[in-house]
This record gives sequence, structure tokens and C-alpha cells, in this order.
Amino acid sequence: MTESTRRTAALLAVLLTGQAMASMDTSIAAVAAPAIRADLAGPPAVQQLVLAGYTLTFAVLVVVGARLGARHGYPRAFLLGLAGFTLASLACGLAPGPATLVLARVAQGAAGALMVPQVLSLIQAAVPAASRARAVGAYSMVLALGVAAGQVLGGLLVTLDLGGLTWRAAFLVNVPVGVGLQVVGRRVFAGLPADPPRREPLDLPGVLLLAAAMLTLVVPLVLGGDLGWPGWVRAAAVAAGAAGLRLFLGYEVRRAHRDAAPLLDVTVLRHPGVPAGLLACCVVMGCYAGFLLVLTLRLQDGLGLTALAAGLAFLPYASGFALCGLAVARLPERARAVLPVAGPAVLAAVVVAVAGLAAAGWPWPVGSALLVAGGAAHAAAFSPLVTRLTRVVPAGAAAALSAAVSTGTLLAAVLGVTLVGGLHLALAAAGRHGSALTLPPALLTAALLLTGAVAARVATRPAPEMIGFARTM
Repeated sequence: MTESTRRTAALLAVLLTGQAMASMDTSIAAVAAPAIRADLAGPPAVQQLVLAGYTLTFAVLVVVGARLGARHGYPRAFLLGLAGFTLASLACGLAPGPATLVLARVAQGAAGALMVPQVLSLIQAAVPAASRARAVGAYSMVLALGVAAGQVLGGLLVTLDLGGLTWRAAFLVNVPVGVGLQVVGRRVFAGLPADPPRREPLDLPGVLLLAAAMLTLVVPLVLGGDLGWPGWVRAAAVAAGAAGLRLFLGYEVRRAHRDAAPLLDVTVLRHPGVPAGLLACCVVMGCYAGFLLVLTLRLQDGLGLTALAAGLAFLPYASGFALCGLAVARLPERARAVLPVAGPAVLAAVVVAVAGLAAAGWPWPVGSALLVAGGAAHAAAFSPLVTRLTRVVPAGAAAALSAAVSTGTLLAAVLGVTLVGGLHLALAAAGRHGSALTLPPALLTAALLLTGAVAARVATRPAPEMIGFARTM
């Protein structure tokens, strides 16, 4: 192994471990939620904010975090975000009451929003081109499977009840990992070329516009149901949030035309295939999030599995994703161009087959084989697309691409949980059983995945009209 290879491996180990910490923390808290409710008294809305505070803050600030990384240097922003995430995790684990825990979770989300965008930016800027496809494949695996891994780890920690800590261990586990990463990261980043200084002022109007739009969009999706908002109110809020995002993008375009530094460099969307590629990535991640939730609910509520057993049921999916994701980089270019289109179609078939299987029971050998195939299809759909995006976008736009991928996949996951998971919960509340409960969400997921396959086709063979559309934004 050459010195350059060792440096790249060390860099990826630091970046991907930090990404994994942030990706897992939502599902770790969800698995620990019953133990948190039993230990800390508090109204239902406050308890829900323990889960939602992290997601909401991350969604609002991730674009700002990407911009700060471009302005002050990706390594510095990553280490600062990592330090904040570690301290916030300690505060979560030591929280004496629900209000303190909510504030600590908000701080976690803010720190994660500063740390996470730097991961893809550093991969694009610091990893040699010959190793970048494998690096992006590993990044895609961590990004996609972090939620499932959090379920397993959270269930294990709560079940083991180490030192009588119960749910607190799910947060405190980040502390030694974060401290170790901080030490190693400083040594690894010291060998990287210094980023050129960028002294442009932060786009404060853009920050406020984006924050208002993201809160209007995400709050009704994450909290609206638990707060008892009528369906039409949530739909109107989501529409207003989407309009706010469009207003934000228009403002950013006008700001760029005035040669003022925008918060988000929307010219990244002008590169061939980038809009369709981002759409395909978001569709796949949103469908995966909805599928993960629905199958977890079915295994626990319908078939009586524990949270830990339900989390372990997804290990075959992770194995399929890992094997395919690592193999993709070794395939010829022609094969990699086909995978993003074939992957969503295969995953759609797997989702329907799994739903039919879980309608009456869960035979582990057959179910595990299907999940291996599903994980492989997911990797085939996602990893080559992200790799392609990093190739067509110049290194100077790395922060904008990272912000678009992080924000888009997060919003897609929230939408997937809301649409697919909401349909499952509505059918369960109506007393549906068997295939009448499992198949409608699966068919909705499959239909969405097929639209992702169409978008992936456009991304891999970009049409002139798509490029023209991006230039009008």
C-alpha cells in the first residue's frame, strides 16, 4: 500500500465515521423513544420534539453548513461540526429532563448540519480521481444504511442496558467515537493542501428565506400528524414551503447574476444530467425510508418482533448494499451506466414481493434473500449516480453539490416516511389486515421507484431540453 493510498484510507475512515454518526442518530433516538418516555416525564409534543428537533434543525441549516465549509475550509468546518456534535451528544446523554434533551437534540442537528456537507465536498476535493468511485460508493453505503444501522445499534444498547444507562447509552456512545475522530482527524487533515481563503459575506437574506421555506415544508410533515393538524392544513403548509423554496432559488439566481456570493450556487444544476440525477437519488432514498418504516412497523406491530429483532432483519439488506456498492467501482463504464436505471426497477419488484411475504408471516430465509436483492438494487441505483454527479460537477462547486445531495435526500426521506408510512398507518387504523394492509404502500413505493428509473435514464443520457430547463432556474 502506497503512502497516498494510506492517506486516502485514513481520510475516508474519518469522514465516513462522522457521516455514520449523524446518519444513525435519528433512528437511534426513535428506537430509544419508549425508554425515554418511561424515564423522563413531559407532554407528548415535547417528547415528539426529542425526535423531530434533530431532523428539523439539520434540514434548515445543512445548506448554511455547506456554505460555511466553502468559505472557511472543509476540514475546519468538519472538525468544528464534529466537536459540536460530540458535546451535544454528551448533553443528550446527561439531560435531566425532556426540555434539556430537546435543546441538546437541536444542538446536535445544528452541529450535524455543519459536519455532514463537508464529507462529500472533501471526497470530491481531496480523494484522487482513481479512487473516487470507490470512495463515493462507501459514502453512499453509509448515507443509505445509516438509519437501519441506527435501529440495530439503538435496539442493542437499550436492550443491554449497560451500566443502567438504558436510553442514555444511545447518545453517550457518540462521545468516545467523536473524541477519537477529533484526534485522528486533525492529523489526517494536516496533510491536506490548504483551501484558498474565501471572504465573501454570508448571504443572510438567503439564510432567512431558506430557513422559513424549510420550516414551513418540514414541520407539517414531521410534526403535523402528532399535533393533530387537519390534512388540508398540512397540505397547504407543504405547498407554501415548496413555493418558498422556489422563491429562494430565484433569489439565489439573481444574487449570482449581481456577482454577489449566493448561499447556494444553483449553477450546479446547469451541468448535464445533474437535475435528473438528483431527482433519481432523492426518489430512491425517499422510497427506501418509507419501505424501512413500513416493514419495521409490520415486523414489530404485526408479527410481534422486538425492536432489536426487527433491526437485525435489515442486516441482509445492508449486506446486499455493501457487496454491490463496493463491486460497482470495478465494473466497466457501460455497465455502470445501466445500473441506475435497472436498480430502481429491481427494487420496486423486491418491495412488492417483500410486502406479499410479510402479509402473513416472515420466513427468514426467503425474506433475507429478498432483502439482499433489495440492498443490491438500491446500491446499483444510488452509488453510480452520486459518482456521476461528482464527475460532472467541478471541484469548485463541491459545496453546492454536497448541499443539494444532503438537503434533497433528507427531504425525500421525510416525504417517503410521510406518504408511504402514512398510508400504512391509515390502513392499519381502518382495520386492514394481511395483503390489504401491506400491498397498497408497496405498490405506491414501486410506482415512485419506476419514476426514479425514468429520471435515472435522463441523467445517464441527458436530453437537451433537461439542460435548458436547468438553465431557466
